[in-house]
Amino acid sequence: MTPSRDIARLIEIMAALRTPGSGCAWDLAQNFSTIAPYTIEEAYEVADAIARNDLGDLADELGDLLLQVVFHARMAEEDGAFDFGDVVMAITRKMVRRHPHVFGDARGETPEIVAGLWERIKAEEKAERAARSSTRRSEEGALAGVPTALPALTRALKLQQKAGRVGFDWNNPRAVLAKIREETAEIEAALDAGDRAHAGAEVGDLLFAVVNLARHLDADPERMLRETNRKFERRFAFIERVLAERGKTPAESTLDEMDALWNAAKAEERES
Repeated sequence: MTPSRDIARLIEIMAALRTPGSGCAWDLAQNFSTIAPYTIEEAYEVADAIARNDLGDLADELGDLLLQVVFHARMAEEDGAFDFGDVVMAITRKMVRRHPHVFGDARGETPEIVAGLWERIKAEEKAERAARSSTRRSEEGALAGVPTALPALTRALKLQQKAGRVGFDWNNPRAVLAKIREETAEIEAALDAGDRAHAGAEVGDLLFAVVNLARHLDADPERMLRETNRKFERRFAFIERVLAERGKTPAESTLDEMDALWNAAKAEERES
């Protein structure tokens, strides 16, 4: 089977891989649950390529992510639930419906107006799904619909956004900052009491409050932490490089020595 730019060829390849007797033993052994972690991983690979501004790698990673969609659609087709065409139909219908300012008569001159339209239409769709489902509760709480499989920082952000829409929110970042100080004081109190387990639990509350501060500053906490991770890696690499020039490794150095090099790395970044 030859490669092609046509999505139909990818669908054919997946069908061949999932064909009993002649397909791939690994692909045939998979189900929605076993493939889901790969789907999440591929989404992160896409985000990583974007963060590195590697468009060549991005094309490759988008292909891997598209494969995940085709894989899930194929398994659903085998179950008689839906196929890839249904997936495409669902998303095209949704995009047309959620952009009445482009495909209809609604007004959407600013990103803020568009965001408001988007949220209103999503709420309408959610109500329609609830009305169609016999197993869904007739009314759901304000926090319903946030996937549990999201990264913890992202899920915390979305939960806070939903709570904020119904008025459960602080009015300014300084109020959140006060909450952060409160949480750190509780951690300190737990440490003073020798209760490390309680201190650890309070760290969760601290992280949740920090996410809230990021939200009030219009900063994505997941992206901010990724950037800080890269900064840490960059500065630690500087420490290792300088120590190597001195004929040493981090394990052979003192904390004071490495801390001084850390500060040197920070100073070098500021200068550049």
